[in-house]
Amino acid sequence: MNDHKGILLESGTNELEIVEFQVGQNKFGINVIKVKEIIQPIGITFIPHAHPHVEGIVQLRGEVLPVVSMNRVLGIPIQNKSDQEKFIVAEFNKQRVVFHVDNVTQIHRISWDQIEKPSDIYQGSSSHVIGVIKRQEEMILLVDFEKIIVDINPESGINVESVKKLGKRERSDKKIVIAEDSPLLRKLLHDTLTEAGYANLEFFENGLDAINYLEQLTKVTSDISEHVQIVVTDIEMPQMDGHALTKKIKEHNNLSKLPVLIFSSLITDDLRHKGDQVGAEDQISKPEIAELVLKIDKFIL
Repeated sequence: MNDHKGILLESGTNELEIVEFQVGQNKFGINVIKVKEIIQPIGITFIPHAHPHVEGIVQLRGEVLPVVSMNRVLGIPIQNKSDQEKFIVAEFNKQRVVFHVDNVTQIHRISWDQIEKPSDIYQGSSSHVIGVIKRQEEMILLVDFEKIIVDINPESGINVESVKKLGKRERSDKKIVIAEDSPLLRKLLHDTLTEAGYANLEFFENGLDAINYLEQLTKVTSDISEHVQIVVTDIEMPQMDGHALTKKIKEHNNLSKLPVLIFSSLITDDLRHKGDQVGAEDQISKPEIAELVLKIDKFIL
């Protein structure tokens, strides 16, 4: 698992590979793209007064990394110590974190349209589940790892203050279409972009809803730029991911001129080529919201 670049998928196919892991009797998933390696547990140094979800720190090849207990995050009691326990070393949002799980079982290749959005009835605002994958008789829950880290360290999230530092801003009625599945991030994007002067925002929970909306618009206008000036999209979303959305926009006769910015925790040097392949105008790593605002300025003002 140390080097899985060989299994990275072609961009825009709307597929992903997930690492299935266990916590207690439950099965969960993490996008392979976030996983740097999977290792046997090593000695953890306890940190006094750390966040309750943090077990401590480890030293891995000279780098000091926090270890997050997935039992504590998910509220699953530790029944008995398993000899199958693993450390998942993950990287996203420009940071590395170790997630302590009971077992890592297998890798699945699936399509985003096989992932259902959790129902509001059992979801709740504090839930860490962003998708439900049904496989034969079982279900795998896709976990929101970004939310886990923001809960532990709110400073690592999107910060309105960084936009305020851009100084006094002109109001703009230019319309921005945004595809983002996280309710928390939709609210933060709404607040920060409004603060930055962009109040004409249309949000969608996934790429499929966004492309359906855009395609409907092309039926009433031959010039999409009269209605929408730019699209901002996350990558990981149920039904249709951001790479597939970008590819569909760029391959559509009446939409291809529309600038697309990818705003995701998965923008790394290793993965930037995937956004380039599908024709995105630019890619910004979460949580760099001020950088996103400056890129929006560049393309539509």
